[in-house]
Amino acid sequence: MQTDRLYRTKRRTTSLGMYKDMLVRYVLPHKKMLARLAVLLLLSIGLQLINPQIIRYFIDTAQGEGSLTALYYAAGFFIGFSLLQQGVSVAAAYFSENLGWTTTNKLRAELAEHCLSLDMSFHKTQTSGSLIERVDGDVNALANFFSSFIIHLFGNLLLMIGILVLLFRESFWIGLVMTAFVIGSIYVIQYIRRFAIPVWKRWRELNAEFYGFIGEHLEGTEDTRANGAAGYVMNRFFELARRMLPVRVRAFIGFFLMWSTTILVFALGNAAAFVVCALLWKNGQGGLTIGSIYLVFYYTELLAKPIEKIRTQLEDLQKADASLMRVRELLATEPLIKDGPGAPLPAGPLSVEFRDLTFSYEADGPPTLDKLNLRLEPGQTLGLLGRTGSGKTTIARLLLRFYDPQQGSIELAGTDIRACKLQELRRKVAMVTQNIEILEGTVRDNLTLFDERIPDPRIHSVLEELGLGAWLASLPEGLNTSLASGGGSLSAGEAQLLAFARVFLTDPGLVILDEASSRLDPLTEHRIEAAITKLLREKTCIIIAHRLATVQRADRILILENGRTIECGAREELAANPASRFSRMLAVGAEEVLV
Repeated sequence: MQTDRLYRTKRRTTSLGMYKDMLVRYVLPHKKMLARLAVLLLLSIGLQLINPQIIRYFIDTAQGEGSLTALYYAAGFFIGFSLLQQGVSVAAAYFSENLGWTTTNKLRAELAEHCLSLDMSFHKTQTSGSLIERVDGDVNALANFFSSFIIHLFGNLLLMIGILVLLFRESFWIGLVMTAFVIGSIYVIQYIRRFAIPVWKRWRELNAEFYGFIGEHLEGTEDTRANGAAGYVMNRFFELARRMLPVRVRAFIGFFLMWSTTILVFALGNAAAFVVCALLWKNGQGGLTIGSIYLVFYYTELLAKPIEKIRTQLEDLQKADASLMRVRELLATEPLIKDGPGAPLPAGPLSVEFRDLTFSYEADGPPTLDKLNLRLEPGQTLGLLGRTGSGKTTIARLLLRFYDPQQGSIELAGTDIRACKLQELRRKVAMVTQNIEILEGTVRDNLTLFDERIPDPRIHSVLEELGLGAWLASLPEGLNTSLASGGGSLSAGEAQLLAFARVFLTDPGLVILDEASSRLDPLTEHRIEAAITKLLREKTCIIIAHRLATVQRADRILILENGRTIECGAREELAANPASRFSRMLAVGAEEVLV
């Protein structure tokens, strides 16, 4: 029992710390907007407290056959204050929503940027749908918290205190009973709230899993239908829905309990006010008038508003608890790949050296690369061959620092790549794969990746060299022509050629071609051979291939098997040596040897 109490205390302390950090980081910097909102809320509170006093005056004056002029003035003031109160409420709602969206958009941007900074080992364990649910769904659940939660909570508490003070002013007993009513109401609502927090956390987790599943299979709908897997997908869909239903039911029950408890509490409050006023009126105590009794009932009804608002805010808070923890968990996830201190890489072609390179994707798994050693001089081209799973693509990932080796090192131009800034490294090392990402945007945006420093003449020059000049001229708006996400309007060859152009526009010192021409038909592949040769003339290059024709321009050949080097040397020497593996490949065809 004591352990449970300590755990709950620690959890509350942690939650309070998280809320404090979020408020300090995202809300408090908007001091001017917070000040405007605070002024509007204070004005709104004042108007809500004044209006019933006007009505009380109106009732007592009318009952006492007072002057009609006084009644007209009272009615005019009431209407004017009511209109002013509505205007203030609209303005406060505007500033509140504006603050909420400003802060949540900042948080979304930071989450998205943080996800992009995390290494591939993280992204391999997360679906795109689950990350979207974190970046957008969880942040949406925090929107009400960021919409000046503290100011609204303070404002409602202030309104409640103001009402109680005015009720004490009317009668000590009325004020005492209503104070007990308010304290009891808040305690009961808070007691029920704590049972719902774990349910909402579980609900957010299941939401992330569900939308991750939906996103994954909508993205692969073509393969799903082509392979007859629609039945499996729907079975999995209904399985996830069945898991979500009882959690949603429990969450709704928690909401219903809070709502019904609030209704019951308000009814008891009205009953208490009626009983106290009846007793005081009967005994002739307190000097109550009809207007005063109306005032008590009006204020009792008005008490329901801040209590209801606090209940709603606490309900939003319990939803935010789960989302806030998940957001903080994501922000607390540290990338395994750390930025280097900033060792510079020279311009031009880069030398590449692997020193006893050993790497495994799993800590206890077999090595994907085992004690690999290689030296590639600046401007040389390496042809990298091997069966599927031999470690060819892993070398490319290590060169770009998507992963770091467990042992050994990789040096570019004599510099360990772990000493370089990641941005600098990935500017000097570029890769073209067979899987091309075409973004929703213009042709220019897809080629430059939104880098406005690259001039149009440079883009035209590269496209001409790749044989895409006629294609560009055929587009209705040239470089400003819009492309759909995924490149639905492009052929596989055109998309691959755009990927080549994208790389060469960055002018890297090392280019990695990972099965880059596998999607091209023989005629298109032959058409760009001369252009690629020209573009690679002053660059170091690593060509990963299954087809021997692809590595005919290579200066050196490296053949891998199970992560180990089984043959390495100059291409011409290996080709001339009948005993070499490469020579046998040339004799019988790479497909028969490598597959």
